Amino acid sequence: MGIFDWLSQSAKKLKDVENKISTDSQDILEVYQRNVVLEKEIAQRTEELRLANQTLLTLEQVWDMMNSSRPLSSVLETIVSSLYGEFGYIYSFIAQKQYSESGTYYALKTYLENDFAQQLTALNGSGIFDFKLYPPETGVIKYAIQNKEVGYFISLKEFIEENIKDANEEKIEEIVKNNIVKTIIIIPITVKNQFYGFLSVFSPRKELKDDELSFLNLFSRQIELAITIANLFETVKKQAVTDHLTNLFNRRFFEDALQREATRSLRTKQPFCLIGLDLDHLKRINDTYGHSMGDKAISAIATVISNTARSVDIPSRYGGEEFFIILPGIDARGGLIAAERIRSSIESHKIEGLDEGITASLGVSCFIEQTSNIDELFEMCDKAMYSSKQKGRNQVTLADCENLTSWQDIAIDAFVDILTKHRIPFNKDLAQELITKLEIKQQDENGISSQETLYNIVDTISRSYFPLYQDGSTKGKVQLATLIAKRLNLSSSDLDKLKISMLLYDIGNTMMPKEIMKKAAPLNNTEREEINKHPLVAAREILKPISSVSNIIPIIEQHHENWDGTGYPNQKKGNEIPLISQIILIVDSYFAMISYRPYRKAYTVEEAITEINSNVNKKYSPELVEAFGYAIEEFKKM
Repeated sequence: MGIFDWLSQSAKKLKDVENKISTDSQDILEVYQRNVVLEKEIAQRTEELRLANQTLLTLEQVWDMMNSSRPLSSVLETIVSSLYGEFGYIYSFIAQKQYSESGTYYALKTYLENDFAQQLTALNGSGIFDFKLYPPETGVIKYAIQNKEVGYFISLKEFIEENIKDANEEKIEEIVKNNIVKTIIIIPITVKNQFYGFLSVFSPRKELKDDELSFLNLFSRQIELAITIANLFETVKKQAVTDHLTNLFNRRFFEDALQREATRSLRTKQPFCLIGLDLDHLKRINDTYGHSMGDKAISAIATVISNTARSVDIPSRYGGEEFFIILPGIDARGGLIAAERIRSSIESHKIEGLDEGITASLGVSCFIEQTSNIDELFEMCDKAMYSSKQKGRNQVTLADCENLTSWQDIAIDAFVDILTKHRIPFNKDLAQELITKLEIKQQDENGISSQETLYNIVDTISRSYFPLYQDGSTKGKVQLATLIAKRLNLSSSDLDKLKISMLLYDIGNTMMPKEIMKKAAPLNNTEREEINKHPLVAAREILKPISSVSNIIPIIEQHHENWDGTGYPNQKKGNEIPLISQIILIVDSYFAMISYRPYRKAYTVEEAITEINSNVNKKYSPELVEAFGYAIEEFKKM
């Protein structure tokens, strides 16, 4: 092959290679271009999935919060925070419609606490809680609300100038200049078909994508559901701590609040006052005008208390016609002034259909200033209140803390004596453990209740001779006995005797043979005689050597005497029996009936009440049974 032929062939081969390279390059370019498009689609789908996942996570978080017991403010705060953190919005808040004498406005229900919030509230020199929006009737917000549509502000300056009154011009320029807000989105919120307010979202983007708008609409529906659920929870919570007749706090809330306030007071060294109030002559009102008028009188007291109380005060209906008000930060002098203001307002309050006016007897005690123990504080206030009744009613009495010996202290001393000197057959190690608890409680100055310790110790002793004894019965017995005593207008000193007696009246049973206490079959005459001795055993063998309780010995001796003279040990009858002994008998009978015994099943509450009513003029006086009927209804609410 000549040189020219070789060159010709080589040129042809080179051309073929160039053609092939050109063809392959085109194929490669097409593949590359397809890959670029595919990568963009993958990136777009990935971003969509990421946003969808964020949406689901955020909505899931909202749903979890709605199913929790968190308060509404906490739920909404987390909602707006999630918008800020998850979706890159600059700011968001939820505004609620409010009313004033000058017209309607929108206040921030919840908000993000960041630099932008401070700049926004600085526009009119207010704090975040005082920040208000006044949208005009033809503005974006009003349009969105009226048409239930999403509204838009295309600039931050437009939003400020249209909705914020008296905004400082220099501040406007400053916030607009230094901010990247491009769009403000307004989404109306309705709860139970009623307009509630709106969600406001500050976005750094000019355009709102369809999927973003769909999410915000869905998000607003979640807010509406969260508000509905939270409001329902708050309603249920309020019902749990509120007295249904008066709308004041109930006894349970009061007792918890008293403990919290005592703890706070000791920490801050600031006093607080307790006012006790008892409506005068409620029984006479009920007997003359009917119980509905009695309820009106009780409601009138609550109205006066609500109208005279400060926002920080804690007024409660303790039970029946009895009320207590906690006054944080108030000393004894201030407490007397507040109590007199309440007394005067009650006296001047008129009730339609009630010819006579209503009055109340009040007592005042002061924490830290008079005592640092909440049991003593309550007892002092209670005694002062009953002192007002005994002195003629319709007056205020300040508690007397001089020479004050509470019934709890007397009871603690008695049990320490009984356990220390082994006056009853009781496990020595357990006795020493109980003695230690009692002595610590007696020295306690931290406002902690000593009553619960006493109740627990009596329960422990009772279980030692009767294993079926129900824990908590001692507390219930004292509470029911106290309600009956107050209904019968016992003096404060007799009320103290009753409480001590309720703790000690059954202690003679510790001396009874255990086989008798546990026997399932009916007792024989000899065993019955042993049981009938237990009041005398308690009084004469266990309690007589203890001088501090000598005044309750006759009460305990006679707590099994019946109104018709058929009781034991001395067959006394009628008014020969101390009233306190009669109260112990009816309370003891009631708790015995509703408790299981080896020889019978427990009565229901209604069966026990029926049995007690059937023994009027037999075991119990008519007056006692009437007072029991009133007290048991109050007791069932505790």
